[in-house]
Amino acid sequence: MFENMTYENILKRVLSSVSADVDKRQGSVIYDAVAPACAELAQIYIALENTLDAGFADTAPRDYLILRARERGIEPYKATYSLCKGVFNTEVPIGTKFSIDRINFVAERKIKDYEYEMRCETAGTEGNMHLGRLIAVDYINGLTEARLTEVLVPARDEEETEDFRQRYFDSIRNTAFNGNKADYVRWVKAMDGVGQVKVERAYSGGGNVRILVLDENNKPAKGTVLEKIKNTLDPEENEGMGMGIAPIGHCVNVAAASEHKLNIKVDVSLKSGYTLQGVLPAVKTEVEKYFEDVNSRWEKGDISVYSAHILVRLLNISGIENIVSVKINGGDYVKINGIFIAALGTLEVV
Repeated sequence: MFENMTYENILKRVLSSVSADVDKRQGSVIYDAVAPACAELAQIYIALENTLDAGFADTAPRDYLILRARERGIEPYKATYSLCKGVFNTEVPIGTKFSIDRINFVAERKIKDYEYEMRCETAGTEGNMHLGRLIAVDYINGLTEARLTEVLVPARDEEETEDFRQRYFDSIRNTAFNGNKADYVRWVKAMDGVGQVKVERAYSGGGNVRILVLDENNKPAKGTVLEKIKNTLDPEENEGMGMGIAPIGHCVNVAAASEHKLNIKVDVSLKSGYTLQGVLPAVKTEVEKYFEDVNSRWEKGDISVYSAHILVRLLNISGIENIVSVKINGGDYVKINGIFIAALGTLEVV
């Protein structure tokens, strides 16, 4: 709106209003008198432009976007703490602290003998990346083996500004009300370990709701996450009774999205000095990255996998001179039903 209100334009306009018989050249008395005021006016117009931008959700910087979203009761998702499985050779007290790669984990709950849920003390996805041998911070009698074996509930970083902005606009376009689809999506996405959500109502009769869930890494959510969602929405022992946050009469089934295995065959020509076995790991990495990208859009509907998209990615691999063909389950294209995500089955490079 104020893009023309630059220092040069303001100065020119001010000097044009001064009588023509007065010296207005740079260095003259009148020029030196009005120039500082014009510079300050230009700064005011810049501040006004920024103020206007901050007042609208599509242009507001993060701090002002948060203020706007609060009017609808929406806050950015905070960074969460990963929950992993710890396996030991003896029982360990709840609250015992262990370290791995300078990251600390605390024994929070016993799963079964010698196995515990371990909560990371560092917020964010850093806690998802450290599996292996644990070292006890304090001495534990009889402890000789301690390992972090798997991530039960992956953590997420603080919500990115543009993701938060999109969620704000989605809240306007899809009004959550009385247990409708938007309500279920909002409830489930607010829980730790949840990345993407699909909701199907009446999938096997009136009153039945199915929730399909991916974790923060766009992988099928694990049992710990699914159990928490079920108990929060519609506890098993009082199913359909409205004892959770789901409305009375809603029987909620919670499940992870299934993986649709895709078999990939790549026919390549290699540069001199390279072997098929040598390029295989890089091909596998690129294919899996492509599937990750495809799966990131799972929530929006059925997903499609194209051989041409894989081909473009593989051309960037060192050692590959040319790609003759890429086949997905023997064809060039696969459309995957919405309850599935893409996953690599077999990979053949010839």
